[in-house]
Amino acid sequence: MPPPISDCAARPSTSWPSMHEGRIIVVGSSTGGTDALRIFLSQMPVDAPAILIAQHMPESFVPSFAERLDGLCKLKVKLAEQGEDIRGGTVYLSPGNAHLQIARHGTGYRIQLNDAPPVNFHRPSVEMLFRSAARVLGARAVGVMLTGMGKDGAVAMLEMKQAGAINLAQDEESCVVFGMPRAAIELGAVDEVLTLERIAERAIMRSREY
Repeated sequence: MPPPISDCAARPSTSWPSMHEGRIIVVGSSTGGTDALRIFLSQMPVDAPAILIAQHMPESFVPSFAERLDGLCKLKVKLAEQGEDIRGGTVYLSPGNAHLQIARHGTGYRIQLNDAPPVNFHRPSVEMLFRSAARVLGARAVGVMLTGMGKDGAVAMLEMKQAGAINLAQDEESCVVFGMPRAAIELGAVDEVLTLERIAERAIMRSREY
């Protein structure tokens, strides 16, 4: 079970360096994702690596959702901004009107927002985030596919695995809709299928193996 809200709200004021070592966690979610992300993020420790999330959500709802998550978690949760450095201990939520991607910058990484047309009918698209993780991070990525309708992100998750990433997916029983995890699993893109309650712990464990 996730820790109580009071435990999640305490966040020390730590100055994190730009990410240049270890892995970065990238997450895709859609239908049912708001609750799944709340549980997933509330279980993350304060020393977690950077987490980037592509959640299918109308633009007008995203700022309040980010604010709500920020109040529940040990990590800082914010809307991703163009060109900002990616830092550990921070969760970057995709804006509702742009694709979220990762760009290399020196020895670290930066946020890249892309207003290209929708991919798999979505902007932000999980496919775009995962594909950038495959190309830029390679084995430095941990992919997480949470509940969602359709197949957005499945093909790019396979590209991540082929590039050396570790990929996790939410199991059918704990999903609101199993479409996106199922599509990734059927493609052979997933290393482990886990209950929602176990994914955060496992993602942290795998992120520290690099």
